[in-house]
Amino acid sequence: MARVLFPLPDHDFDVTEVAVPWKLLRDAGHEVCFVTEAGSRPAADPLLLRGVLFGQLGAEPEPKAFYAALCDDQEFCKPLAWNELADLREADGIFLAGGHAPGMKQYLGSAHLQALLLDFWQTGRPVAAICHGVLPLARTRDAHGQSVLHGRRTTCLPRYMERTAYWLTAWKLGRYYRTYPAYVEQEVRAALARPEDFERGPLTLTRRGTSSDERGTFIVEDGNYLSARWPGDAYRLSQAFISKLACSAAPSLPPEQRH
Repeated sequence: MARVLFPLPDHDFDVTEVAVPWKLLRDAGHEVCFVTEAGSRPAADPLLLRGVLFGQLGAEPEPKAFYAALCDDQEFCKPLAWNELADLREADGIFLAGGHAPGMKQYLGSAHLQALLLDFWQTGRPVAAICHGVLPLARTRDAHGQSVLHGRRTTCLPRYMERTAYWLTAWKLGRYYRTYPAYVEQEVRAALARPEDFERGPLTLTRRGTSSDERGTFIVEDGNYLSARWPGDAYRLSQAFISKLACSAAPSLPPEQRH
């Protein structure tokens, strides 16, 4: 069994990007340890539960059912505080979920969390990030002042998705879909070593993956690091992360037993 850390803001995270990996990780027998800034019980973006606009653009029924179950989970109700994680050596993996509502800035811009991520990144253990969840890694700097993503391949929320969601809803919700002045893709690209290290994935706006259907989904795998674009990729990313945890936990064979 692996112990996976799940940092979150106090509120406004994406329902699907948290509930789906939690459910799949727990079903696979892993421990999920939630962490918020001061140990407060977190809460998802309420608009994604009831529908962003005219009941549409929210989470699908199954992730919402997972979230309802998550709200009764002891680890979720009583998370650790970020300052309780001075030593991450006991963690086997980290999952960085996304979300775009204003409350996400507490998590996306935390210098304390970035320092913790740098320590964990240097262990070489599995890290998964989805959507806006790639931003904390893009903002985490090493001793040379470079992002930990410098020299890595990644995806994140593509600009066309963020822009489309904004223009569809701005008349009603203002800048709800624009967390920062720069698009997520712009900031992530700026952290990379080469333009070709960013992978946008296939164009899609509606098709979402499920536990049994990966059509239209997309993830990027680069060593210990996995990334995805949006809630529609959450099932595939979670399943790949579980596989990565299993490989990371497997003991290395001596050279004479390798084939």
